[in-house]
Amino acid sequence: MISKVYISYDPDDEDLALRLSLALGRVGLESYVALYNQSPAISLADRVSFAIRNSECLVALATRKGSRSPALCQEIGLARGIDQLIIPLQEEGAQLPFLIDQLRALPFRRESFADAIGILIKSIRELSRLEWLRVVCPQCGEEMTQYLTDQDEVDSALEKGIFLETICSYCQNTILLDPRTFEPLPGEQESLKPQKFIENF
Repeated sequence: MISKVYISYDPDDEDLALRLSLALGRVGLESYVALYNQSPAISLADRVSFAIRNSECLVALATRKGSRSPALCQEIGLARGIDQLIIPLQEEGAQLPFLIDQLRALPFRRESFADAIGILIKSIRELSRLEWLRVVCPQCGEEMTQYLTDQDEVDSALEKGIFLETICSYCQNTILLDPRTFEPLPGEQESLKPQKFIENF
């Protein structure tokens, strides 16, 4: 079972890491990502070590620049040392650190990062039982918890290029959800064509 995920990334890729962390949080996965915040009592090295050892999986964001990051490589080394599951997300044109270059990576482009997030969530769902969806209604601002959409329904929405739909428990308005990241989207329903998701699965 995977309930906690450590996201390893270069500080320059914090925007991607935060997007990933928010998406994982929506499906009930706790993620360690904002570890560069200062703490008066605990050093950065101790926080990183604690977070990795208390996670069941490390997701490595290997971007073209970030894959050479000493911090990323050291965190991968610690995860390998304790035999932890590692899932690399590899940006197009990036080279994986040598400690994980034999692993099957999930490829991505920055402009379609949501596709890689969708594949990652689907992969984790195959290893774990994810039951709850937690989203904030874009219309009334209330956070609600509902049952997570079945993967078959998610796959069907992706094939049709449509959003998932749910009803806000508070204001009763319809909410459209991106089927890859479960992010609530304001406005009218538009066509979605996450081709990379469909091609890889």
